[in-house]
Amino acid sequence: MLRVVHIWTFTIAFQMLFDIIIEFKYQAYWYFDKGIDLFGFLGHTLLIPPVNIMLLNWFPFHTSLIKKAMFIIAWTFAIMIYEILASLPEPWGFFHYGWWKLWYEIIALPILLFILLGYYKWIYILEKREMR
Repeated sequence: MLRVVHIWTFTIAFQMLFDIIIEFKYQAYWYFDKGIDLFGFLGHTLLIPPVNIMLLNWFPFHTSLIKKAMFIIAWTFAIMIYEILASLPEPWGFFHYGWWKLWYEIIALPILLFILLGYYKWIYILEKREMR
């Protein structure tokens, strides 16, 4: 349970840091309206953390490197499909692109997912040390 709290908190902090730079400073993309708004904040705090927790729960930690890579690729494309659907015209879409292109996700998402996995492994190691 403690790992879930760590991942939830890390996801919010890391997502906010990334979006402060990419979304707010450079206006590459935004949720709902440009700038800070309640619905965009809810997306950051209530939508993305559970997705990361699902990814970590299903991640094949004890399998081959190929299976791990295929898992990351599958999640990257699943998230890209979500972004395509979320960027449909209103009333369905709520995600808007500035200069950001969808193909940037092919580069950014695996990096972000590896950072998340690294943080998860670090928390796991710290918890094991505490149990001794």
